[in-house]
Amino acid sequence: MSTLTELLEWRYATKRMNGQSIPQEKIDAILEAIRLAPSSYGLTPYNVFVITDPEVRKKIQATAWMQPQIVESSHLLVFAAWDNITEKNVDDYMKLVADTRGMDVKALDGFKQYIMGTVNSLDAAGKINWASKQAYIALGTGLVAAAAEEVDSTPMEGFEPAKLDEVLGLKEKGLKSVVLLALGYRDTTNDASASYKKVRRAKKDLFITV
Repeated sequence: MSTLTELLEWRYATKRMNGQSIPQEKIDAILEAIRLAPSSYGLTPYNVFVITDPEVRKKIQATAWMQPQIVESSHLLVFAAWDNITEKNVDDYMKLVADTRGMDVKALDGFKQYIMGTVNSLDAAGKINWASKQAYIALGTGLVAAAAEEVDSTPMEGFEPAKLDEVLGLKEKGLKSVVLLALGYRDTTNDASASYKKVRRAKKDLFITV
């Protein structure tokens, strides 16, 4: 079994994929890791769309400068941030916490007010920015989980959000697209970058001990 470091050395932003389907148990493991990803207060102010429909993916590809991974991958994930965070969102989360932990929701009033203090301190753009940052934490978790399952992945910011939002009807759902994650298997014949050595800054340049 490979170590996590070896798997992270193995993974790269795959430029071409071979269309092979990922076994459902591997997809389930990756999605569960994303579900369990850290999020501020545990609120997870985003949704993740799992796109397998070929026709939908063709429409998404047209919003993303025809990048091939979108249609060559087995699954395409679209991370979409909530475009607003309301008191109802927080109330729903408090109920989930109470139900999960077997406690009276009233005991969480202080926690609720603490979250609302953060939410109310943000303007509309600030809320989207905050929600998007939480989605990126989940994206990073998904990348590591994919490597652990020996599944190739490509995080993708190269798309036109407004057009993608229209394809998926996100505005009506109170969501805004943030980032994509293509999951599949590398096409070593057509992807020259599959053989490239990984380039990262040296430890001495990256880490600063104080």
